[in-house]
Amino acid sequence: MLTEPLILHPESLPDAEALRRAIEYHLRYTTGKNPKAAKLTDWRMAVTRAIRDLVIAPWFETTERVRAERHKRVCYLSMEFLIGRLLEDAIANLGLDEMVRKVVEDFDVDYTALLTDEPDAALGNGGLGRLAACFLDSMSTVGLAAHGYGIRYNHGLFRQSFENGWQTEDAEDWLRQVHPWEFERPETQYRISFGGEVRQHDGHHQWRPDETVLAVGYDTPVPGWRGRWANTLRLWSAKAEREFDLEPFNRGDYMAAAAPSVLAETISRVLYPDDTTEQGKALRLKQEYFFTAASLADILRRFLTHHDTDVTKLPQFIAIQLNDTHPAIAFPELIRLLVDVHQQPFAEAFETARSCLHYTNHTLLPEALERWSVGLMGRVLPRHMELIDQIDSHHANLVKRSAGVKIVDHGEVHMGPLAFIGARRVNGVSALHTNLMKQTVFKELNALHPDRIVNQTNGVTPRRWIYNCNPALRALLNEHLGDDWVTDLDRLQDLAPLADDASFRQSFAAAKRANKLYLARHLENTMGVAVDPDAMFDIQIKRIHEYKRQLLNILHTAAQWNAIRKEPGKDWTPRVKIFGGKAAPGYAMAKQIIKLINDIGATINADPVMEGRLQVVYPPNYNVSMAEILIPAADLSEQISTAGMEASGTGNMKLSMNGALTVGTLDGANIEIAEAVGADNIFIFGMTADQVTATREAGYDPAAYIAAEPRLAEVLEQIAAGTFSPDDPHRYAGLVDMLRGSDWFMVAADFSAYWDVQQRIDESWRDREAWMRSAVLNTAHMGWFSSDRTIRGYARDIWEAQPKF
Repeated sequence: MLTEPLILHPESLPDAEALRRAIEYHLRYTTGKNPKAAKLTDWRMAVTRAIRDLVIAPWFETTERVRAERHKRVCYLSMEFLIGRLLEDAIANLGLDEMVRKVVEDFDVDYTALLTDEPDAALGNGGLGRLAACFLDSMSTVGLAAHGYGIRYNHGLFRQSFENGWQTEDAEDWLRQVHPWEFERPETQYRISFGGEVRQHDGHHQWRPDETVLAVGYDTPVPGWRGRWANTLRLWSAKAEREFDLEPFNRGDYMAAAAPSVLAETISRVLYPDDTTEQGKALRLKQEYFFTAASLADILRRFLTHHDTDVTKLPQFIAIQLNDTHPAIAFPELIRLLVDVHQQPFAEAFETARSCLHYTNHTLLPEALERWSVGLMGRVLPRHMELIDQIDSHHANLVKRSAGVKIVDHGEVHMGPLAFIGARRVNGVSALHTNLMKQTVFKELNALHPDRIVNQTNGVTPRRWIYNCNPALRALLNEHLGDDWVTDLDRLQDLAPLADDASFRQSFAAAKRANKLYLARHLENTMGVAVDPDAMFDIQIKRIHEYKRQLLNILHTAAQWNAIRKEPGKDWTPRVKIFGGKAAPGYAMAKQIIKLINDIGATINADPVMEGRLQVVYPPNYNVSMAEILIPAADLSEQISTAGMEASGTGNMKLSMNGALTVGTLDGANIEIAEAVGADNIFIFGMTADQVTATREAGYDPAAYIAAEPRLAEVLEQIAAGTFSPDDPHRYAGLVDMLRGSDWFMVAADFSAYWDVQQRIDESWRDREAWMRSAVLNTAHMGWFSSDRTIRGYARDIWEAQPKF
């Protein structure tokens, strides 16, 4: 009988017997289950807590080391942290993969089932949130003193399902169970205020809010490779100051009694509430201020406790990174704290805040650079509206700027310029994106501050995106490279000579086929869909948006269907077209594109002529865990955004690392990937960003392109006539009219080039040795796209912080 816990420590990693005893202890005394009665979730909780024990010691040691050595801290503020499942990640980082598997299976528990029983944390939507998660992993791996700050969403992003092909949204329930990785910090609470009015007293501004909630911290340790360093992800949950009002309860108004708690908790309930209504806009602004204000309060508390009471020294010890414009309110909030609380003069507070803050831009789309009406900002954050006006005037006095360079303009607060003006460094996330930032959205600000914009091309963590998700490839890499590649991804270049080795290509192909078989089984088990693992797996997985051009992909798919029906006897390259991604609830066109994909897919899949030739699969609820199955199995990676629209992309990196060949435009990091892997090992098509701009300026006429491309014209006629929607022939009239009349994202203009490159891809696939040679070279030349390299670049060029490893 176990009577006391067995605490494990990574410096003396346990043997199998010690690990077994720790798991059994936690099953009995933490989870409260007898092994004979334990269910799968009980076993997962016990295993998780045993592994968590190994993380806590280095976590504490890292905290003490940072304090004692007075490291500069990096504070990463992001609305999203798409962390995915954590158990397998922690096991791999500690180097316990085989031991844990053996011990779990000795308990007669299915190890794979245990890992997949963990809910996928619904804390993000797409690349923005997954990038933040990769950065946390890399900051711990390279030994950088860092804190991630975000929101602990009760439901996070919605769970997607399809009802008659239409996207439907349901609340995600990832917190229905206890989340064993987090530690609630009830002692870490901050009062966050909204509304009210601002008064002046003795020359000082006094904000008297009319609504206050509490931000309560929840900490998750983030261990780096081999547990040498562990940072913290602190997520804020909103709570009411007074959770229950007894007076209305006693008079029978039970809903009113619970109202304070319900209203407060709404702030941290759902990621990206639909903001097509005024209430939705107000909630979104409150969310952004809520987590930003709580994070800055926490940052200042740590600084004052462990460093100095002189707030002018804040930039020496703190670097704050704003991941997109969502936390841009940090600039006026930090100034508010410095001026209203610490009595700094405004001009001094402006420079102190600006010296701490840095801003990552993720988009060139004007509509994605957030704007709030002056009225809404004034109602929700009246003191901040005053400060934003003051910031705008102060900046105008500092530089000779044109009337077009304003934060407040035409009754709106523009958060992009606010973030730019408030940042010491502004970075793009690929070489093309950074250059376009200077030429487009921040052209005038860049002219005023020519040294402020720098580039940091994105990267992804090889721990999650090769080591964990692709064990077949991992084994092959370890066999030929050792395991140093996990923290030095440039080692992958040593594979390049092996691309010409037939035996190695065969092994690489075997690893790819094992992943395709795994995906085929997954689709069979979850959707009842059978796919041929010997067909080309052609995959486009990303948020559904017009600029990402899932529409171009599905129109080509319909054109391919037409071509096969006309010549069924031709030797067609078999393809399984796999889509994955969610549309924002209020984005009507994106939701219609999803419906079109499902309608065209249903038509193709029901056509007996297509068997063994063409198939469309759209698994619902794309998330990190699904990506970990799809990415290793991909043969072809679709990265087909309108040139000049995609900031970087990180899915493109993950897919290429795992041996998929890219078909893409010269957009975002595709350009750098093409330079890395070589022109012969990637399929580039379509207009460049300059050509897109020139075509628009010349008066783009999509109808002329459609008339010159019979395949596209035929598909559009079919869609307009209801071929794919016989239950509602006019369903896509607006979509077809848009393509014929405006087509801002250049689908018609690029269709011919896309058709031609897909023909080349079909021909290339038939030469299996040549294809696999290119696949090997893709993996071999992707070392530069490690997020470890990206984080070292941030530390050197932006944060002025020093990694330990």
